[in-house]
Amino acid sequence: MPPATEPVILMTSDYEPVIGLEAHAQLRTATKIFCGCSTQFGAPPNANVCPVCLGYPGALPVLNRAAVEMALKAALATGCEISPRSIFERKNYFYPDLPKGYQISQYETPLALRGAVTIENEADGGTRAIRLTRIHMEEDAGKLVHDGMGGSDTRSQVDFNRSGVPLIEIVSEPDIFSPAEAHAYLTRLRSILLYLEVCDGNMEEGSLRCDANVSVRQKGATRLGTRVEIKNLNSFRNVARALEHEIARQSKVLAGGGTVTQETRLFDADEGVTAPMRGKEEAMDYRYFPDPDIPPLLVDEAWIERVRAQIPELPAERRARFIADYGLTPKEASFLTLEKPLADYFETTAKGSGNPRAASAWVANELIGRLNAAGLSIADAKVSPQTLASLIRLIDDQTISGKIAKTVFDEMFATGAPPDTIVKRSGLTQITDEASIAAIVDAVIAGNPGQAEQYRGGKTAALGWFVGQVMKASGGKANPALVNKLLKEKLVS
Repeated sequence: MPPATEPVILMTSDYEPVIGLEAHAQLRTATKIFCGCSTQFGAPPNANVCPVCLGYPGALPVLNRAAVEMALKAALATGCEISPRSIFERKNYFYPDLPKGYQISQYETPLALRGAVTIENEADGGTRAIRLTRIHMEEDAGKLVHDGMGGSDTRSQVDFNRSGVPLIEIVSEPDIFSPAEAHAYLTRLRSILLYLEVCDGNMEEGSLRCDANVSVRQKGATRLGTRVEIKNLNSFRNVARALEHEIARQSKVLAGGGTVTQETRLFDADEGVTAPMRGKEEAMDYRYFPDPDIPPLLVDEAWIERVRAQIPELPAERRARFIADYGLTPKEASFLTLEKPLADYFETTAKGSGNPRAASAWVANELIGRLNAAGLSIADAKVSPQTLASLIRLIDDQTISGKIAKTVFDEMFATGAPPDTIVKRSGLTQITDEASIAAIVDAVIAGNPGQAEQYRGGKTAALGWFVGQVMKASGGKANPALVNKLLKEKLVS
C-alpha cells in the first residue's frame, strides 16, 4: 500500500513507457581523480581538499591512473569498445558546489562505447540485453548542506570533500520498458561493479547514483515521446517508485489531450511524486570544450589486455555455471550470484556438503534471512561455509533431523560453534533405531485409540497428528521417515 500522502494516478493502458538510465558510480580509488586528496567518506567537512579540487587559479590536474584502470574494468566487463584516444572536456555550468565553475568530464570522445548489461526475466528464465550508449569518466561535485530550513536560520553550506572524487557515468540506451526492468538493470549493474571491486555500490552514501530519462508513447508507436529527466533517486526502490509516478503522470497528461514538457524533475520520496526542477539542458548549454590542462588519454591494446586479465568471473557467467553445475533454478542462481562474497560462500558450502540443493536452501533462506533480520552482511556471519557444510552432512547421514538442524543452526548463528559440538553437548543425535521408534509409536497409538479409529475409518489426515505426537514424545529426535513408515504399518493392524 502506498503512503497516505502519495497520490494515486491511474495509468491508461493506451500508453507504454520508454526508459533510459544514467548511473554514476564512484570509483574506489584512495585518492581523487586529478589530485592526491583522500576519497574517504565521512571525513570532517572540507578536510579532504587542496588547490586542485578547489579550483584555485594556476592549480594543474594530473590524471589518476588507478581511476582509469577501474573505468576500463567496468567498460570491458560490460562489453564496451574502448576508445584508443579519449578527451577530457570542461562542462560549464554554475552551481555553488562546483568550485571551478565547470566539471571535468568527457563528451565528444568518451572512454568507452556500445556495451550491454544482461538482465534476467524471472517469468521464463530468459535474458535480455540492455544496450549501453557509453561509459565516460568525470569528477564529482561537492555537496550542499542545508541547515535550519523552515526556521529563521536558513543557511546553506558547502562541503567540498566530494569534489574531484572519480566517477564513471554509465549511460543506457532507451531499452527499458518498465520500472521492474529498471530495477533489474540497476541490480545487475551494481552486481557487476561489486564483483570488479571498482565501486562499493552504497546508494545511501552516494557511491552509486541514478538519473532516469522517461517518456511515454501510444502502444505500438515507434517514435519516442518527450523525454523527462528525474533526479534525486537514492535507492533502487525510489527509482521504481519515481518511474511509476512519472509514467502515470505523463500518461494522464497525454490522455487528457495535453503535451508533456521536456524538463528535469526531482523525486520527493516522502510524497512519492515528481516535481519540476528546471528546464532540461542540452549539450550546447554546457559549452563543452577540451580541457587545455589535461592531455588526451591514450589506451593501447597492451594496457587493455592487462586490465582484462584482472577481471574475475562475472555474475552472468557465474549464474549460468551455478545452473549447469549445481542444478539451481534461474531464480536461485540469480539471487546467489548478486554479490561475490555470497556466491563464494554458497559455492564453498555446496562443495563441502556435497549437496548443492540443500546448500542453496540453507544459505538463501536460513542464513540470509537471519542476517537481514539482524541488519548484517554475509561478512558478519559467525557461521562459516565449512561449518554450514558440516551441518548439511549431519542431516544427510541422518545424524540429526531437519527440524533439529534448525535448532542447531540457531546456536551456530549466535555463537559460531561447529554443529557436531552442539549436537553432542545437547544430546540431539537422531534416533534411527527402528525398535526404539516402534516402542514410541506403540505407546502413542495405545494412548490415543479414538484418533486411531478415525484413521482406520478413512480420516487419513490424522496421520500427521500422530507424526507430531511421536516426534514430540521423542524430543524431536526420531527419524521422520521411519516414524511415517511405522505409523502406517501399525495403524492399519
